[in-house]
Amino acid sequence: MKFFKSRLLQSMIPYFILAVSIIIAFRVSAEFRIFTDAVGAFFGIIAPFLTGAVIAYILNLPCSAIQRLLMRAKSPFIQRKSRGFSVLILMLIIIAIVAVSLTFLIPAIGRSVTQLISEFPAYEATVRGWIANLYALDMPDAIRQHLNEDAIIANITEWIDNIETGSLMDSIISGFGSFANAMFQTFLAIVASIYMLAEKDRFKEFAARLLAAITKDSVNNTVLKYSRKLDYNFKQYIFTQTIDGIILGTLMIIVLLIFRSPHALLLGIILGVVNYIPYFGSIFGTAFAVLVVAITQGIPTAAIAAVVMFAIQQLDGNFIQPKLMGGTFSLSPLLVIISVTVGMYLGGIFGMLVAIPLVAIGKDILDEFMEYREEKKKNPPAKDETFMDRDIW
Repeated sequence: MKFFKSRLLQSMIPYFILAVSIIIAFRVSAEFRIFTDAVGAFFGIIAPFLTGAVIAYILNLPCSAIQRLLMRAKSPFIQRKSRGFSVLILMLIIIAIVAVSLTFLIPAIGRSVTQLISEFPAYEATVRGWIANLYALDMPDAIRQHLNEDAIIANITEWIDNIETGSLMDSIISGFGSFANAMFQTFLAIVASIYMLAEKDRFKEFAARLLAAITKDSVNNTVLKYSRKLDYNFKQYIFTQTIDGIILGTLMIIVLLIFRSPHALLLGIILGVVNYIPYFGSIFGTAFAVLVVAITQGIPTAAIAAVVMFAIQQLDGNFIQPKLMGGTFSLSPLLVIISVTVGMYLGGIFGMLVAIPLVAIGKDILDEFMEYREEKKKNPPAKDETFMDRDIW
């Protein structure tokens, strides 16, 4: 018995635990593919419901606004059923918007896209002219040797030929099965989002009860405070970017119509949509619009349009957006760029969209934690008090 209580054996226990941990880690890594496949299958099953939750969260903004209006009604029945009526009214509005879009907007966009594709040969000739003019310039040999005119033209020609010979249509046809599955998944997501909208209050009540049951009061209060702040950030961001995208897209459509661009509606809508991506979205959208104008209407027209469009973009970035956001996202441009870049690397387009609200709440937590530490140095707190015990909001 003394052997089991000896210092030598006790000193070997950490090494034994380390060895066992290495063996377990090795076995887990050997079976990691099975684990990842199981996780992938699980998320594949719940993916429509996660998508439905995102849709429900976004649609909850107008739905809650409609519900607040219904709560002002004098009828007790309408007030009692305000949530269900608000969901119904919102669905009718969405159906009306879709119907109008299918009748007027989608056909106009389709004609614009068809015209762009049908005029590819003319665009090829335009690009060939640009390349010829570029090679006519007196440039250093070190630069010229990295520019292969034949390779550039061959790549452009091959790309256009692939479209013209119908390889794009072949790809669309071959992917019909995937498209059908995506449509089914979308249908499930939409149905799930409707039920989530209708049951929002019950979901919130259940989540609050569960959190209160598994955490201490101090932790529960802190999580609720930061959750409300994060929820506010996301709602403010969605509202701001939507309104700003509508304003910016409308202004660009007007500018492009003034320059008589045949693709004004398409380019304006693209610009309004990509504006959801912070900082980079409007820049890329404007640059794409200028490129299309240059190809379809010539470089002189594109140069003038670029000056006007980038001036509008600067007006939007420096005055319109800050006015809409207020002080909600008071982040430095460098922090915005870093946040969007990291978000793109970790989560693609979705990561870019959620980067700013997440970083904003992280910055708030860090600022208030530093304030707590600074206050603690000046006025030491009670012995058992922690950061979560403080009323920092």
